[in-house]
Amino acid sequence: MGNLNVVPLDSEIKEEDISLKNHNPDKDKDKDTNMEPPTSPRHRKVDARWLPAEAQRPIIDDAPVFTPSLEEFEDTLAYIEKIRPQAEPFGICRIIPPSTWKPPCRLKEKSIWENIKFPTRIQTVDLLQNREPMKKKPKSRTRKRRRNSRMGSSRRRSGSSPSESTSSPEAEEKFGFNSGSDFTLDEFEKYALHFKDSYFEKKESGGDIVKWTPSVDDIEGEYWRIIEQPTDEVEVYYGADLENGVLGSGFYKRTEQLTGSEMDQYTVSGWNLNNLPRLPGSVLSFEDCDISGVLVPWLYVGMCFSSFCWHVEDHHLYSLNYHHFGEPKVWYGVPGSNATALEKAMRKHLPDLFDEQPDLLHGLVTQFSPSILKDEGVQAYRVVQNAGEYVLTFPRAYHAGFNCGFNCAEAVNVAPVDWLAHGQNAVELYSKETRKTSLSHDKLLLGAAYEAIKALWELSASEEKGSTTNLRWKSFCGKNGTLTNAILARLEMEEERIAALGRDSSSLMKMEKDFDSNCERECFSCFYDLHLAASGCKCSPDEYACLKHADDLCSCDEKDGFILLRYTMDELSSLVRALEGESDDLKIWASKFLGIEHTEEDQTKTCSVVSEEKKLKEGSFDLNIDLELDCQEDLKEEEVSTSGGELTSSENLGVSVEPINLGSLIFGRLWCNKHAIFPKRFRSRVKFYNVLDPTKMSNYISEVLDGGLLGPLFKVTLEESSDVSFHNVSAQLCWEMVLQRVKDTSTSLGLPSLPQLEGINGLQMFGFLSPSIVQAIEVLDPNHQLVEYWNHKNQASSDSKDHFISSNCSVSLAKGKLFGVDLI
Repeated sequence: MGNLNVVPLDSEIKEEDISLKNHNPDKDKDKDTNMEPPTSPRHRKVDARWLPAEAQRPIIDDAPVFTPSLEEFEDTLAYIEKIRPQAEPFGICRIIPPSTWKPPCRLKEKSIWENIKFPTRIQTVDLLQNREPMKKKPKSRTRKRRRNSRMGSSRRRSGSSPSESTSSPEAEEKFGFNSGSDFTLDEFEKYALHFKDSYFEKKESGGDIVKWTPSVDDIEGEYWRIIEQPTDEVEVYYGADLENGVLGSGFYKRTEQLTGSEMDQYTVSGWNLNNLPRLPGSVLSFEDCDISGVLVPWLYVGMCFSSFCWHVEDHHLYSLNYHHFGEPKVWYGVPGSNATALEKAMRKHLPDLFDEQPDLLHGLVTQFSPSILKDEGVQAYRVVQNAGEYVLTFPRAYHAGFNCGFNCAEAVNVAPVDWLAHGQNAVELYSKETRKTSLSHDKLLLGAAYEAIKALWELSASEEKGSTTNLRWKSFCGKNGTLTNAILARLEMEEERIAALGRDSSSLMKMEKDFDSNCERECFSCFYDLHLAASGCKCSPDEYACLKHADDLCSCDEKDGFILLRYTMDELSSLVRALEGESDDLKIWASKFLGIEHTEEDQTKTCSVVSEEKKLKEGSFDLNIDLELDCQEDLKEEEVSTSGGELTSSENLGVSVEPINLGSLIFGRLWCNKHAIFPKRFRSRVKFYNVLDPTKMSNYISEVLDGGLLGPLFKVTLEESSDVSFHNVSAQLCWEMVLQRVKDTSTSLGLPSLPQLEGINGLQMFGFLSPSIVQAIEVLDPNHQLVEYWNHKNQASSDSKDHFISSNCSVSLAKGKLFGVDLI
């Protein structure tokens, strides 16, 4: 990391002038949108002082530290999986990257450092543990106090309890953090340095100030003295939970053009927190929304004593924190196995606070000494995180800590497959606590199952070893596999709940595929997610209950009620068998996702699997992945003349695009253009000159991946060699890369050039100009939410696509269906 350019403050400067030093008066009008009173910490002298004789440094063990090799560091999730058995019992660990890992920090760009402001909160450190309930009158105190309001609000993610968003007087009087000044990083650094120098000031007997730097142990001992035995008011600022739209990420992101520059090792790495949540193998990749703080990183700009209080991550997810620059952060972690013990200990020692606010720990405003936890038999561990290092927290591991001085860190969540069991426990706990969820756990669970089925099928159909991604998914399957067990546990849970209701089978109904596509569906009583199953009644068509609260929905006769199921229990049982490796069930599920045709024997087995489903009202299920390829493509291999090793002219080349999976729509600006809609996870197959041997034709798989903030990421892979693939944020440029490789290989082999293939239409090669595919995709957007595409469609000329390779799509429309969509 580069050294910070520290501008020291004049020790003689008046405190009330701190915020004005080197300040441009012209910026005053937009300096702070929430002007603080003169009593705020920014505008007054730092009176509190270090009391080393009363230090309260906790004596606890350190969590493990890991130093991956360059090879281990290449695969983020594989490394997390490798260290998990050793690290998870501690709940937290530190990861020191290889010495060559030095990502440049974009926040140090002058335009950001000096000009962009970020909001802060004022934290009253001495009240984080030792405070009275808000409803009690404050007792007299011997320590000095400025009577500012202690009422405030702490920002939370969307998974916070609904009670936290109410406007009742009780909710308004919860202890929290007031809004502070807006700072630039340059201004915050100067204030943070001044505060720390003043607080830890040492003077010689003659009155001269001694220049010195307190150690981490010195700061830690003083911090816990303030928390446990406060004598003075200590207020600090913290720029916490800063969303992407404020300062942005500290990491540089992938540019519009994916090039081979030196930045690539940082922009495409899994250790770049912008990429981590949606890495292949993280089930968060199946969440379409960019949930701030969960899938989109948050920044944290700290100063000495600024604190992050005891909490667990939403849905008990993993978290990864990177320290961009500045002074250390001190962390404390409690393993998930001790989470209940921590809660019990805190309730024992802070009974009044918990009586007033039972969900106190959801607020992230209460600190608690690791020393007391240790005395109560709770395992607690310590980590000191320096600049350039990562801290990883594990599922349901409580963690807390503070900053030793000016610094900046960034954090995001991730969900390896082993998280699924923890995530299921989390949503069941949320239901008991009547707490809203941030994610649809069942969507992630089924998304992982779909991806695993795809991987298993591709591995079974290939004689080659298979891609690393497919092999990883296979490792989670099989009997007693992590993913298999997660699906099985969910199946058994649903079976028990349906049986407990005692409803007649006639009340079971098919759930529409888009039941929760355009809005969240949650239980009216406990906010449980209803992606997999829901209970309803004719009396309230827009209100639903989970299976646990089906009888509480209304007082109507049972015959008016119904249960919506996305999959029958027989189907979910078949899915479990498919994940265990049963070939018949695997073929059945592969047919749903990949369009694999059934033999007559397979079809008979499929019918037996869905026998229960036929009992449901309104017919069979359709998830947009029931790939009924009534429209069959003519996929006979094109004959290529290779007389004398010469390539044939493109005049004799017919392009036939085979749809494999339609995917699903994301309604964002980047997910369409004037000419096409780009569904996420769309896949198709097409023949073209082999990039390794241009004298023959081979199949290529074209697919649309989620590139995060970049929108769709287009990928073309040579089917017979999965290591040969091409990526770009443009479908056109992706296929141009293929064409260029064909030309380069032809030249190296001494083959003649391809005069008729100087241009290529990437949209056409993907299949986005094939009428049958276009129509099937358009059906996915009945409300025309992808405005740019639909606005242009009525104006587009029908022959505007003829200047590239001509399409010879041989899709037969005789049966009038593609992916279950009726074609005109």
